[in-house]
Amino acid sequence: MTNQSQRIIALLGPTNTGKTYVAIEKMLEFSSGIFGLPLRLLAREVYDKCVNKVGAEKVALITGEEKIIPSTATYFICTVESMPKNKEVDFIAIDEIQMCSDRERGHIFTERMLESRGTKLTMFLGSQVMENIISELVEGVEFEKKERFSKLSYSGIKKISRLDRKVAIIAFSIEEVYAIAELVRRQKGGAAVIMGSLSPKTRNSQVGLYQSGDVDYLIATDAIGMGLNMDINEIYFSNLKKFDGKKTRRLNLIEMSQIAGRAGRYKNDGGFGTTGDCETLNSDEIEKIEKHQLPDTKSIYWRNSNLNFSNPKN
Repeated sequence: MTNQSQRIIALLGPTNTGKTYVAIEKMLEFSSGIFGLPLRLLAREVYDKCVNKVGAEKVALITGEEKIIPSTATYFICTVESMPKNKEVDFIAIDEIQMCSDRERGHIFTERMLESRGTKLTMFLGSQVMENIISELVEGVEFEKKERFSKLSYSGIKKISRLDRKVAIIAFSIEEVYAIAELVRRQKGGAAVIMGSLSPKTRNSQVGLYQSGDVDYLIATDAIGMGLNMDINEIYFSNLKKFDGKKTRRLNLIEMSQIAGRAGRYKNDGGFGTTGDCETLNSDEIEKIEKHQLPDTKSIYWRNSNLNFSNPKN
């Protein structure tokens, strides 16, 4: 799988540029493929799209929670951690490649970026912040830049009671998500809740509840920033601080941009702002998010998987 002579394309750009759509279409042009995604929910979404196009007997879903693997499957839709490593396929895609810089999961994305190759085509999808690092580490990459389909603008600060329809509110703890959801239900009538900790069945039903229009508000953790294609007009942060596994810290510009960019899908313009007791975004941050001017990724995480156990020094 490490045949370096085949084509490698890095499809980079801000959110809502159709990168995932392009990669799905490209994969289905080949007779076999593996698609690695950062979220179970997103893997499910891509799996459903592929099933609609080529039929359930040709598509497998492999995540840490769900395994649907028909014996005739030639396309494997997976979370990045669950990508089969010993399967030879024509096409491999790795989505949200900027996750290489994530302290918890980055080493897995980096390993896939360095090692996983399709025999005919490999695609890296993600933010433009990764261009320099990819060009330094991977030989012969063709870069394709994608522009956002719609405009993203700052909507300001709004009280929850004043929020319009088709809005997502982002929180960073389970308690906060449920508290806001309860408030929205009391004031507005209905809200769907999306968090990584929900079971697949519950998560899928909550997505369905929102997408069908049964409820107009979505309360979610930052899991929503990872490429979920939902019909959201505006995104409001209820907090700009999150616990990252080690400490509580303020979101960086790339994380804010990734989440805010989920507002406005395809040709519909989107907005982002703050609500509740959230601190305000400063004018510099707002301008950079609106114009997608993000700092380049300077370092990524990697673990050596080829360890030498012959003696302690090695």
